Amino acid sequence: MESNVTSGAEIGPVEYMIVSFPGNEFKGQILPELARLVEERIIRIIDLTFVGKDDEGSVLAFEVANLHPEVRKEVEAIEHQQMGLFSDDDVQAAAEALENGESAALLVWEDVWATRLADAIRAADGQLLDLERVPHDVVMEAVRAGELT
Repeated sequence: MESNVTSGAEIGPVEYMIVSFPGNEFKGQILPELARLVEERIIRIIDLTFVGKDDEGSVLAFEVANLHPEVRKEVEAIEHQQMGLFSDDDVQAAAEALENGESAALLVWEDVWATRLADAIRAADGQLLDLERVPHDVVMEAVRAGELT
C-alpha cells in the first residue's frame, strides 16, 4: 500500500494503544469509528494486529485472514498499512496482560490532524518536553465537580 507521506513532509505524532475485549473473537464494533477517522484524515493507521488467550492461557495470534469474514471485510476496507511495528515480544507482552479468554487489538496510528502543528513546533526549534493523556476517569471527576465545562 502506498504511503500518504510525501517526500520532504514530516509525519505527525504517532501513538499506539492496546485494547482488550472479552472473548476471543474480535467482533469489530470499533471498526466503523476507525474507518471514519481514517476517511476524514484525522488519523492514519500504521499497524494493526490482534492477539488473544484461550481459556487455558495459550496465546492466540490473529491474522486479519483469521477474523470472522464480516469483520475481515470491514478491516480490509479501512485504509491501513501493516508496517510490522509490533514485534513478537510486543504481541507476547500484550497477550500476557490478558486474562484467559480475552483478546486485544494492538493499533499504531499517526495523528494526521496534528502534523502541521508538529511541523510548526519543529520549525520553531521547539522540543517536546512531555506529552501525556489525562485518564478518562480523572477528566470525568473534574466534570462532575464542575471544574470542567
